[in-house]
Amino acid sequence: MSATGIRLHAPAPGWSLDADVVVVGSGVAGLTAALRCSAAGLRTVVVTKARLDDGSTRWAQGGIAAALGEGDTPEQHLDDTLVAGVGLCDEEAVRTLVTEGPGAVRRLIETGAHFDTGPGGAIELTREGGHHRRRIAHAGGDATGAEVSRALVEAVRARGIPTVENALVLDLLTDAEGRTAGVSLHVMGEGQHDGVGAVHAPAVVLATGGMGQVFSATTNPSVSTGDGVALALRAGAEVSDLEFVQFHPTVLFLGADAEGQQPLVSEAVRGEGAHLVDADGVRFMVGQHELAELAPRDIVAKGITRRMQERGTDHMYLDARHFGADMWATRFPTILAACRAHGIDPVTEPIPVAPAAHYASGGVRTDPHGRTTVPGLYACGEVACTGVHGANRLASNSLLEGLVYAERIAADITAEHARNTLHTRVPHPVTHPETPSHPLLPPEARFAIQRVMTEGAGVLRSADSLTQAAARLARIHAEAAGALAEHGKTAEPGVDTWETTNLLCVARVLVAAAQRREETRGCHWREDHADRDDEAWRRHIVVRLNPDRTLAAHTTETHDFPPTRPSPQEQ
Repeated sequence: MSATGIRLHAPAPGWSLDADVVVVGSGVAGLTAALRCSAAGLRTVVVTKARLDDGSTRWAQGGIAAALGEGDTPEQHLDDTLVAGVGLCDEEAVRTLVTEGPGAVRRLIETGAHFDTGPGGAIELTREGGHHRRRIAHAGGDATGAEVSRALVEAVRARGIPTVENALVLDLLTDAEGRTAGVSLHVMGEGQHDGVGAVHAPAVVLATGGMGQVFSATTNPSVSTGDGVALALRAGAEVSDLEFVQFHPTVLFLGADAEGQQPLVSEAVRGEGAHLVDADGVRFMVGQHELAELAPRDIVAKGITRRMQERGTDHMYLDARHFGADMWATRFPTILAACRAHGIDPVTEPIPVAPAAHYASGGVRTDPHGRTTVPGLYACGEVACTGVHGANRLASNSLLEGLVYAERIAADITAEHARNTLHTRVPHPVTHPETPSHPLLPPEARFAIQRVMTEGAGVLRSADSLTQAAARLARIHAEAAGALAEHGKTAEPGVDTWETTNLLCVARVLVAAAQRREETRGCHWREDHADRDDEAWRRHIVVRLNPDRTLAAHTTETHDFPPTRPSPQEQ
């Protein structure tokens, strides 16, 4: 895949570091990859947008899904994952996940993560939507992500792995042959490094998390602005299945005008027996699916949305009053505190909930080793499309995917490094362009993009809504491009303008893919094409960015992904 030549307008790097591998992101995927690469003797640098312990992982409440319980098997976990993915999972990718998953969880425990255990010392397991068995390991009741993050951050610091915090990654650096040569980045605030710099390395691992901030209301933290997907597109990489954005069914409803990150009410609450009800106390999910409230997330989100439409309201309720005060305090202390902070006491009243953007099932297309279509560029975690999630991620498979595929990436980078030991490649990036090739958007455009996406490409979509969304996004893009072409002007480089420009990039791709997929499948719900169409659409939509900043989309011939690039033996 050739590079586009497109970069964000930014000052030339004023400082640089050299490494064998640079990992961008400090969630479960990024820190696991960094630890494994460092343990293999590779010079590893971690770059993270906030503090080392502020990755998206720490917001995960439910837990990690793995076949750890008595009577459970990887095959059963595979079956549940394939059902949730609605025909678009890569079965071999899922098989890798479920067979390597239990071992990866045990290695995480060896790293220092502590999961909740029962009286006999065995790991306590719960159920979540789409799972037919209890296989969700959790920590601190409902603070699994925080515990996983704590353990990995402590391990990274103990190993002394160099880290660059508060750094927004800008663009992939490439050499004259189009291979990865590192990344440029901007460090915000005081520190050892400041302003725009670069980390030179022949391998880059994108673990930048999601893009939930493209919508007005999301469970994602404010840093989730699609930076990794946008960087990959500018670098010439392919992205796939971006239309499949999972809306978590039960997010604390704070009002119709609430924007930004919203408190999540974990699926594990339903796993422990909470009921979804309307204002009259009717359990509306009963009869809609054999698992009722524990159906896969797309089905529950649609059930809530339908009931809201029927009742002319903007939220439903989650009733767990029967848990009692002790269970709320011990099993779900984080959710209890969040609810009470907003004036709601789930011990005595139902919790108002509504769907909100939660997880991107698609992303930068990778092979089984995390390699993208750009040599030397890897991706794992939410930013990647490994084929595991298909059209709808199964609950609590995300942390597991981060673990398993980060370990696979580290193994591949280590093997690649060993093959090149006698003639280690020192990356020499091509010259950074002096003039902007990509117009930057003013910060206020961020809110316009979020409104467009929420109104036109949210839980409910149609040809009309998507056409209008595409037109409005095109106008935003054209205005910035026109100002650049006619007057050579663009918004001032800075974190706000870079993030907003990235959001527009991923929004355009998401809408283009959603327009193209004329069916309802998984978390992509088309009102004008209400049925699933396997004959025409059991396919993947792959998008890349052209050098003129237009999008090129194509549909795969089958549900299988083509290879990202030749194997090392074939090169």
